[in-house]
Amino acid sequence: MSGYRIAVFASGEGTNFQSLVDAAARGELGGASIELLICDKPAAPAVARAEKAGIACHTFRPKEYASREDYERELVALLEQKSIDLIVLAGYMRLLSSVMVDAYAGKIINIHPSLLPAFPGKDAVGQALAYGVKVSGVTVHFVDGGMDTGAIIAQRVVEVHDHDTADSLSAAIQSVERQLYPEVVSRLAQGKIHLDGRKVVSLL
Repeated sequence: MSGYRIAVFASGEGTNFQSLVDAAARGELGGASIELLICDKPAAPAVARAEKAGIACHTFRPKEYASREDYERELVALLEQKSIDLIVLAGYMRLLSSVMVDAYAGKIINIHPSLLPAFPGKDAVGQALAYGVKVSGVTVHFVDGGMDTGAIIAQRVVEVHDHDTADSLSAAIQSVERQLYPEVVSRLAQGKIHLDGRKVVSLL
């Protein structure tokens, strides 16, 4: 199996997954191919998006396993079988255990709707509005097993307006996410991003 192969993990609508699919179709993913969608909710819209795009999909129900480690061992075996180079978390609502993080250290990325380290975890947009910040944004980072604590790859600022609501700010952030995530994946696929401890080196 040749080329740079990606697996996307999603739990919901799959809008960032779709942005990656669209970028790949336009030849804007650095030569990377999306080989697999993994979803912990079989009825999620992301699954339908994968089926429409002709991308293999693996769904599972976490409650059917004794532990998170049990289903992650199964997922790691599947990823290895498909020679996956990069795991892209796109609205995957589960923390990864050491089973997955250790197997793919430096090869898992996530996107978060704030300028980390500010407002990690759930409802980052609500946290930002409640705090009264004037700018928020988007962060793409490597995953290290903590809650949004991995080394930062890229960030984009989104201005917060006085009239913003959670819905309007979320929409503005999501628009930036759909642009930034494919750009980062493309650079990773081209070998232009390297992880050195907590420092991410980005080559021209």
